[in-house]
Parts: sequence; structure tokens; C-alpha cells
Amino acid sequence: MSRDAASADVGPPVWAVGALLRALSDALQARFNPVCVRGEVSGFARAASGHGYFTLKDEQGQLRCAMFRRSAAATRLDWRDGQLVEVQGRLDVYGPRGDLQLIVEDARLAGQGNLYEQFLRLKATLEAEGLFASERKRPLPALPRSVGVVTSLDAAALRDVATTLQRRAPYLPVWVFPSPVQGDAAPEALCAALERAYAHHRATGACEVLLLVRGGGSLEDLWAFNSPALVRKLAEAPMPVICGVGHETDFTLADFVADVRAPTPTAAAELCAPARDTLLKALEGLQTRLRQGLWRWLDAQAQRTDRLAQRLGRPSARLSQERQRVLGVALRLRQSVRRWLDRDTARLERWPQSWSAALARDLQRRRWRLDHLEAQLKLLDPKLVLLRGYALLTDASGHAITSVHKVRPGQDLTAQLADGAVEMTVKTPGS
Repeated sequence: MSRDAASADVGPPVWAVGALLRALSDALQARFNPVCVRGEVSGFARAASGHGYFTLKDEQGQLRCAMFRRSAAATRLDWRDGQLVEVQGRLDVYGPRGDLQLIVEDARLAGQGNLYEQFLRLKATLEAEGLFASERKRPLPALPRSVGVVTSLDAAALRDVATTLQRRAPYLPVWVFPSPVQGDAAPEALCAALERAYAHHRATGACEVLLLVRGGGSLEDLWAFNSPALVRKLAEAPMPVICGVGHETDFTLADFVADVRAPTPTAAAELCAPARDTLLKALEGLQTRLRQGLWRWLDAQAQRTDRLAQRLGRPSARLSQERQRVLGVALRLRQSVRRWLDRDTARLERWPQSWSAALARDLQRRRWRLDHLEAQLKLLDPKLVLLRGYALLTDASGHAITSVHKVRPGQDLTAQLADGAVEMTVKTPGS
């Protein structure tokens, strides 16, 4: 075999397309992953499955990105074209199209990591001071007489608030206390504007509710509303404060210290005062109820007047009714007296009979008692004992002799028998 033929047989391996793509995917996995990329969001779209797809680009190139549903749900970003973000994930090759893509597992606004950590530290510190306690929150006035607004004169938020209040409550005076809402000088300027609003409220009683508003933006754009000085100044507010900073997904420390947090400046304006149409409908309802109640009262008074007029118009009928009532009372009184007399007369007639019967029963009871006592006395009669052969010995004084120790020789005694007495002299006492 010649040298040229041998060199023709030796060359690069032949790959199947799928095998080459899998090899490239393995190489990327081993060489780069995990990878963190910064770029600008372009063409973000969320599929019905919940997956998100977009392109990450900068001045030098672009990279297709895919974010599966679980990662998209865990990433709380308001995805918008033009956002500068930092994403973390793994590079892969999508076989069906042969595209290089980044499977995004986490995402955040560029530079948000340090700022967000600082946000959490400030929140914990201010919360420990009790500035965010729920018991500090005050209810909004139902019908404020005027409203104060702290924001920038050039901000779209001021136009939104003015438009909303003009539509809902055009009768409501609005006081604006201008201040920058972004930049290094914004926190101090906002505190000064709040102090002017507080002083105006103390002096005049105006601005019964205060709106602190700003449009949406990145965490850096809204950072002025995370200033501890601003949070403490808001806590000193003599009136309820509504904070409407950013979009619905944006949160600042000012939201936590305010009495009410609104998702947008427009929502803050809607919360501070009820709509005029709503108030007019409520007034119409009250007017209707008042009119109906007044007519019902007038009808009732008219009926009462008619009844009184009827009674006053026929006094003879009233007198006849009263006469009949008196006659009825007299008749009932006579009947009651007659029944009482009849009852007592019958009782008096029965008294002699009942008294005689009671006297006879009492005499009979007394006879029974005397017979009983007589029988008891007879049982105690000593003569009955003497009849059974016993004798009663007495001395000369008539005292009964009950023991041999009470007699002496030669003493005269009398023995009482049933039919007479026997005189005797003691010879020798027994022992």
C-alpha cells in the first residue's frame, strides 16, 4: 500500500448528528456547569405549561434560555424586556434544533444580591424597634376633607394620583409636597417633604391622609424608600399614611411602616377616598329612606288625628259607654255582697248544730278520761292490797314501818288490816 493511500484512509471520525450533539452536551456539562451569566432580557414568553423562554443578550452576543415551571415559580421576578438580570443554570444543547441554550435554575436582578441582603438586615433592625408592629396601624378616615401627596412633580405617579382623584373625588383638595424619589439625595429630600406635610397638618388640620407614591423600578431605583431615616420619619406621621411605591410585586421598607400599603400609586389614590358616585348613591338611598319614613310617620299621625276627632265628635256616646260601665260595676258589686251575706248566713245557721255536736264530743272525751283516771286510782288503792292478806304497820305517830331496823322492843305499833286495826307491842325485832 502506498503512503498516499494510507494517508487517505486516516481522517477525523465520522459522527452521527445526535451522537455529536450529546458529546457536545457532555463536554459543556463537564467544562462550564454550573454557570452564572449576566445579560439583558429579550423576548420573554411564558408557555401554557408554565415554562419560560427568553433570550439573554449584551453588546457582543445573545444566548437562548429556558426556565422550567418549577424554577419559574420559585423565581419571583416581574420579567420585562430590557431588564438586566443575573441567571444561574447549566449549559446544554437542545438536540431537536441543535441550539445551545442555558437551562435557568435561578434568576435575580443584576446587583440585587447584595442589595437584597442589605434590605433584609435593615428590615430586621427596624422591625426590632417595633416600627412595623400591627398595633401601630391606624384606620383610614372614611371621608377625608383633604389629601396630601409626597412625590416628584415629574413623576408619572403624581399624574396617576391626580387623574384617579379627579375621577373619584373631584371635590377633594390635594396638597402636593414635592421631593425627588430616586438618587442619593432622595432619602433626605423625602424626609424634608414629610416634615413639611406634618407641619401643615398640625397647623391647619388639612391632609387627613398622606400618600407616599412612586412608579415602579428596579431595587436600586426604589432604594430611597428603604432608608432607615425615611422609615423612622414615616413612623412619626400625625395622620394615616398610604404607601404606594412601585408595582404590586415591589416591596420597600416604607410599605411595612405605613398604615396601609397600596400595590400601585393609582390604588393608593383609590384607597384614600371613596368614589363620588358611591357617595351619591348612598345619599340617594338615605334620601329615599328618609322620605318613606316621613310619609309613614305623617300617615300614622293622620290616622291618630282621625281617631281622636271621632272620639271628640260624639261625647254623648262616650258618656253612655261610661254609664254602662258604672252600672256593670255596681251590678257586680251587689252580686258579690249578696253572695258574701248568703255564705255568712249559712255559716251562722250551721253554728248551733256544730257547736252542740262539738260539746257532746268534748263531754264524752272527758268522761272517758275520768273513767280511765278512776281505774288508775283504784289500782293504787292500798285497801286492795290489804284484802290480799297484807297489813300496814305504823308507829304511834302514824309513820309507816318499812324496816325491822326502825322498831325497838316494847314499841307500840298499829297493824292496819282490810277490815280494821290491831294494836300490838314489839317484843324482839327480827334481823
